[in-house]
Amino acid sequence: MAHRSSEILFTDSVRKAQVRYGSREQMERLRQLGPANDALTEAEREFIQARDGFYLATVSESGWPYIQFRGGPTGFLRVLDAKTLGYADFRGNRQYVSTGNIAHDDRVALFFMDYANRTRLKLLGHARIADAREAPDLAARLAVPGYPARVERAVLITMESYEWNCHQHITPRYTEAELAARAGDE
Repeated sequence: MAHRSSEILFTDSVRKAQVRYGSREQMERLRQLGPANDALTEAEREFIQARDGFYLATVSESGWPYIQFRGGPTGFLRVLDAKTLGYADFRGNRQYVSTGNIAHDDRVALFFMDYANRTRLKLLGHARIADAREAPDLAARLAVPGYPARVERAVLITMESYEWNCHQHITPRYTEAELAARAGDE
């Protein structure tokens, strides 16, 4: 199988831009010869489960993208298998923009950042939302033990592809826990 992210993202308009700016041949080699990137390995699993948040992009009925930060305790986003992620969706500001967008168009993009180590991971997939009252076993499976937030929904994401990104322009930033760990090393 060819490089899945390239198959999805390299549309006609993107290929024209690649031609214009001189990267088309290199990107075609990536598409043909790059790793499939369609099933998570242990490296992606560990990276994802070490995060305490990620950015979720959805598309509205009007075609506008919408990006929402999803956060919780480290590991709240679970890797259920090589193609499936899941998390308990906690009650928030009650706008339900992401929830409504997913009901219309299930395509999502997830963006994971590790600022301290200047590493990022992109993931494309299809999301499905289950009301916690209608799927209590799934909601309980994804709930975070001891976390006081109310679970309203369970979200499952079937992954289509992932891509590690270049670290070149990531400014290192640190959480309080990361700063404390670094202070302890000195």
